[in-house]
Amino acid sequence: MPSFSSTQWPLWRKVIFRFIVIYTFFYTFPLQWVGQLPIINILGEWYGQIEKWGVELANQYIFHVKDVLISPAGSGDTSYVYAYLCLITLIAGVGTVVWTLLDMRRKNYEQGYYWLLIVLRYYVAMVAFLYGIIKLFALQMTFPSLSQLATPLGDFSPMRLSWFFIGYSTPYEVFSGAAECLAGFLLIYRRTSTLGAFIAAAVFMNVMMLNLSYNIPVKLFSIHLFVYSTILLVSDAQRLLDFFVLNRATAPASTYQLPKKWMQNGRLLLKVAFVILFIIIPFYSSYESTLKPFNSTPKKELLTTGIFDVTTFETNGRMANDSLRWKDVVFDEYTGGSVQTSDTLFRIRYNRAYFAYSLDSLKQNISFKKRTTDSLSLFTLQCSLPDSNTVLLKGKVQNDSLRVVLKRRKHPFPLADKPFDWLLESVP
Repeated sequence: MPSFSSTQWPLWRKVIFRFIVIYTFFYTFPLQWVGQLPIINILGEWYGQIEKWGVELANQYIFHVKDVLISPAGSGDTSYVYAYLCLITLIAGVGTVVWTLLDMRRKNYEQGYYWLLIVLRYYVAMVAFLYGIIKLFALQMTFPSLSQLATPLGDFSPMRLSWFFIGYSTPYEVFSGAAECLAGFLLIYRRTSTLGAFIAAAVFMNVMMLNLSYNIPVKLFSIHLFVYSTILLVSDAQRLLDFFVLNRATAPASTYQLPKKWMQNGRLLLKVAFVILFIIIPFYSSYESTLKPFNSTPKKELLTTGIFDVTTFETNGRMANDSLRWKDVVFDEYTGGSVQTSDTLFRIRYNRAYFAYSLDSLKQNISFKKRTTDSLSLFTLQCSLPDSNTVLLKGKVQNDSLRVVLKRRKHPFPLADKPFDWLLESVP
């Protein structure tokens, strides 16, 4: 092995190191990195079942975060995640005590610290690439749809507002992704890892503050990324202090060379595998997604996208209620849209009723669903276009007769024009 210092560490440093090692082992468990690979995914499923059993048992008898834990599903700040963090913190605390009692005489953990920093470098780099690459292709935050543009600003959640703020500007999103990818590239090379940690800490501090400030449900995860990036910087704290603050010469970072050829070859193979799994494959997948957009379908002649005002709404029964009447209808790109109504027959979000639709050009009808994945339609209406700006819908909705005339709204949203001017004589 490389030659490591025999300097005596103070007790507090050894205790902190032990705690971080145990905590990080569970938080960055390797099966979470490559859990989709064949055979390994089976081990990942077994581990997941054991983890779930342990978290629920600990929550039931110790933590009591909530009576019923909600697993992560879009949100990374669910009760299950909090209970899991409580559990691994408890395990790390108990493990630290036991480890300290069993290893009182050790002077330091220089060798272990070396490997811990490698794990953290590659973990932070992995996340930076996974999130950075999809931003490079502007896939994480997308430009607001017509339905979203038709929603009053005050109806949006803080998270959705921040999502549109970033997705509105493709150059800004690409810039954010490039910064994350740059941090990732610098972190996977030892000579540039300090600069990589510096950029990663800045990038993930910004992400963390966005999540905290806009109530985005990835707060715990982003805090961990910022802390891990900071730990990488702490390893070079004296050198950074000398250079940036004290304005004095600083020694180069210590480098270690693996002593055996098979170790060097193994490290090279692992790095190649990392590049393939977390750079090349995500890059190619994101590139393919730009060629085949989500839910893309061939253009239909029966209906065109746009926002339509409801000029005629004739019905009987429940839909005659003023709160259920349609005020406007939006047909978004591809096969989704929304209605300004409070009718819970649809999927209500941000005080608009969202739907998915499919068209049958031969039968001249349109079928409405709550979601694209639903197999059954909510209702089907006859659809005709008297002219390019008018849509006529008629049929039955839950035994209520319905006849709707829609008129296209021209130039509805100046925001969608994406203006940019070098010269502005007045504030827009």
